[in-house]
Parts: sequence; structure tokens; C-alpha cells
Amino acid sequence: MEQNVKEANKRKIELLIRNLKKRNMIGYYCETAEDARRQIRAMIRDEDVVSWGGSTTLDQIGIKKDLSNVIDAMAAPPERAYEERRRTLTADVYLTSTNAITMDGELVNIDGVGNRVAAMCFGPNKVIVVAGANKIVENEEAAIARIKTDACPPNCIRLDKQTPCALTGKCGQCLTPGQTICSYTVTTRFNSIPDRVHVILVNEVLGY
Repeated sequence: MEQNVKEANKRKIELLIRNLKKRNMIGYYCETAEDARRQIRAMIRDEDVVSWGGSTTLDQIGIKKDLSNVIDAMAAPPERAYEERRRTLTADVYLTSTNAITMDGELVNIDGVGNRVAAMCFGPNKVIVVAGANKIVENEEAAIARIKTDACPPNCIRLDKQTPCALTGKCGQCLTPGQTICSYTVTTRFNSIPDRVHVILVNEVLGY
């Protein structure tokens, strides 16, 4: 990433961390994905049960292979996937990314099954959210636009979904069971439980 862009992103993230604090969320700045990996690892105790939702960002960081005491619902066979996703709500720590984060500190997500946004809202004792600088947007309206344009089409392609956005790159407001990944739209504007939501912001392009 060009140096001036990285410096501008750093300043945005510093402001964003202050705005997260107003919303009772704790923000962290990491220069690289490797820094983020070390930060996450330092926040998890050996005895913690850890789970996660589907996330290209987490895959890129490589944190999953550092953990052994896990509930990996994403690896469960289809006949057990639903029950395993329910189990993730009992984890001590839940790892996820966010589809977008506003400069005012709101996390905006669109989810297909709902397990990811459910765990962000309730269940696990600690939620660690990791996001690249590419996911920072001005406001909630821009967040939704970003998700439908930049996140949903590549995610649908990755998941082999037969949706309009996977075929054309443009949201078609689809309502096809088993295909649409846009079932739930959730904005986290405040964290009601102190020390629960931790947001790691990385000065790199990560995820969709």
C-alpha cells in the first residue's frame, strides 16, 4: 500500500478508535496482519473455547491454526452444521470480521444464516472483530452500499452461490432459499456489556 495512503488510514483508524470507545467498544491499531495475529493471540487464554464465523480476513491472518480449543462450525458436515453453529454461542471467545465499519464506530454486517451476527450480539463472553482499512466507510448508508457491491458478490462466488450478484456483480435483491447470503442486516451501534467487544483495525487490505 502506498505510504501516504497508509498514513492517512492510520489517522482515520486513530479517530475511529476514539469513536469506538464512545460506543463502549475497545479499539486497537495494528500495522500488519501479522501484528493483528499476535494481538488476537494475546487476548485469548489457553483455557478459552474459541469459535468463529466465515471470514476471509481470519483466513488471511492465519490465526485459526494457532488455536486448538475450538468449536469449528464452519468445518462441520452439512447434517451437523446447524447444531454446531448453535454451539458457537457458548464459546468463551468469538472471532469474526465485519463487513463494514463507519467512521463514527458502528459495525455493519449482512449475514446469510445469522450465526455470525447472532454471536456478535449475544452469547460468547468476548467478541474479537478484525477489519482491514478497506472496510472503513463514512456512514451506515455507505456501509450497506459497500457490502452489496464489494463484499456480497465475491463472497457468493467463493461460496458457489447462484445469485444475481455472483453472476453480474450487482445486487439483485434475491430471495432464493439456500442461495441468498443477505438474510439479516445488523448494525452494532453500542456494546451493552463492558469489555465484551474488541475491534482490531489493520492498516492493510483484508477480506471483502
